[in-house]
Amino acid sequence: MNIPRMGVPEKLADRMSLAEQHEYLQAGFSRRTMIRGGAVTLGAVVGGSFVPGATAEAAVPSPRTRTDEIDGSLVAPLGRHLAYGADPRTEMTVSWQVPVAVRKPYIRVGAHPWDLSRKIEAEVRTLFTPAGVGASGDHTQYYLHARLTRLRPGSTYYYGVGHDGFDPAAPHLAGTIGTFTTAPAHAEPFTFTAFGDQGVSYHALANDSLILGQNPAFHLHAGDIAYGDPTGQGKSSDTGFDSRVWDQFLAQTESVAKQVPWMVSYGNHDMEAWYSPNGYGGEEARWQLPENGPDTKNLPGVYSFVHGNTAVISLDANDISFEIPANLGISGGTQTAWLERRLREYRAAEGIDFVVVFFHHCAYCTSTAHASEGGVRKEWVPLFEKYTVDLVINGHNHVYERTDVIKGGEVSRQLPIGGTAHPETDGVVYVTAGAAGRSLYAFSADESYEGHEKENDAVSSFVCLKDGGRQQETVAWSRVRYLDYSFLRVDVTPAPKGRTATLTVRGIAETGEEVDRFTLARRV
Repeated sequence: MNIPRMGVPEKLADRMSLAEQHEYLQAGFSRRTMIRGGAVTLGAVVGGSFVPGATAEAAVPSPRTRTDEIDGSLVAPLGRHLAYGADPRTEMTVSWQVPVAVRKPYIRVGAHPWDLSRKIEAEVRTLFTPAGVGASGDHTQYYLHARLTRLRPGSTYYYGVGHDGFDPAAPHLAGTIGTFTTAPAHAEPFTFTAFGDQGVSYHALANDSLILGQNPAFHLHAGDIAYGDPTGQGKSSDTGFDSRVWDQFLAQTESVAKQVPWMVSYGNHDMEAWYSPNGYGGEEARWQLPENGPDTKNLPGVYSFVHGNTAVISLDANDISFEIPANLGISGGTQTAWLERRLREYRAAEGIDFVVVFFHHCAYCTSTAHASEGGVRKEWVPLFEKYTVDLVINGHNHVYERTDVIKGGEVSRQLPIGGTAHPETDGVVYVTAGAAGRSLYAFSADESYEGHEKENDAVSSFVCLKDGGRQQETVAWSRVRYLDYSFLRVDVTPAPKGRTATLTVRGIAETGEEVDRFTLARRV
């Protein structure tokens, strides 16, 4: 069949959800052409043995996969990236990519670089992009995953990934050995980093290098990961889609992600309409995230984990986005209900001092591009305040912006650079850290950052409403605005009973300079 373009006509796509577009595509093209293949099993280390695990609905084998002609010694793995399991103390997933199909992929792991005796079979998820889809049709990608369980808390492990013909334990391949460290059994000081809207660019690579220098325990990516779909509307008519951008992204990110768990949430540019009804079929092939959210079928990017004294929650704001409604309402309210249950559990849990929430669309931002998302304010902001969430991290707007402390939509306490807030009584602080590497946006007011502070209590902005509407507003909560590439560093310092634990949050520019700093404190 000669098909010039495999997309829903643009006028139809404007009125369709992602699920409706996917159904349209399947009706027009055979299942053999679009999505083929079934479930595959996922390996885990359990006392050094292989056990079956989760299935991968996103696995789509290429119609031309042949391994009998491949010399595995000529194929090197690339794009290694780590992710915590639901329990970061004992679970880690190692993921990677190969440019062509290989035989019997596996991971070796051990407590020393010279002892990689445990060999575990890897899961293969192949993702086939048919001819006619964007710029990269007729392209197959091979993603591999090995989920490790029953690891020792607070321990460093060495690992190598390979396949028939490529053994990472061979002396000449010693340089391919990587490491990871599990979360500690008990609270101790640690650092994590965060940003959103990265893509593939010089600035993205520079930010990666700076992040590696912070020695973080983990990194949070607040969505719009690689920009394989540059339009970001969740439409199959987006002809600029290029699945090969993901190959570039994973290669770019490997220097950090091969040793720092790279925990992602999904943004609007991560809804790729061709692979599955929810748009996340491609993401499910590329990532293995914790599976403790409310709906892993529709919302694979919703999960949580605890590292030391800090609970982290990843949400999918596409589910509640008024501005970009391709997946609006996909959870049927289950995500918000789960969020409240999880916040209630964490606030009642012994040993959890801080709760950090990250997702893509901004609750509060004054960028002239997307500004603030009305769906987030309606659905989630009341819960953040009810359960005194300490820090909310967003992307979407390609800027760095930080609010004062907010409660009930108003400034409850000004938080100047270098200041301290007490979320339990004051309210919530929101940071937009969307300047990770993609082109920058603009502000409606002057920049104001460390060493260049400007008082401006009347910033004009807007809130995105349903059906493309915008509600203008003049706000006083925009405390720090920085318009250049940057990321977030958070230093967590626990404390004994009766003392004060702190989160010290810094905005760091691509130059390495600090542009913002504040502290969130809780008496424990």
